[in-house]
Amino acid sequence: MTETDPNNPVAVALELERLRGSLEAGFARADGQLALLVQRSDQTDKQLADHEARLDSLEHSRWPLASITALAATAGAAVALWEVLH
Repeated sequence: MTETDPNNPVAVALELERLRGSLEAGFARADGQLALLVQRSDQTDKQLADHEARLDSLEHSRWPLASITALAATAGAAVALWEVLH
């Protein structure tokens, strides 16, 4: 019996050990890739949260400008109307 003979129990055991090693290496590579994807997803979530916070702060600091502009325009129109009538 040779080592490549499928009836040889030693050959079968060696081939199973090689397959086991290949599977372990493949699973380790897949785990590494999944861990990298999770890390990138976490970074993306953090960036999205940061952008949301920045956008919210810009929106909150901007709303008085529109109100002030509307009040100034209304006051200007009232003054102009008052001057025209008097």
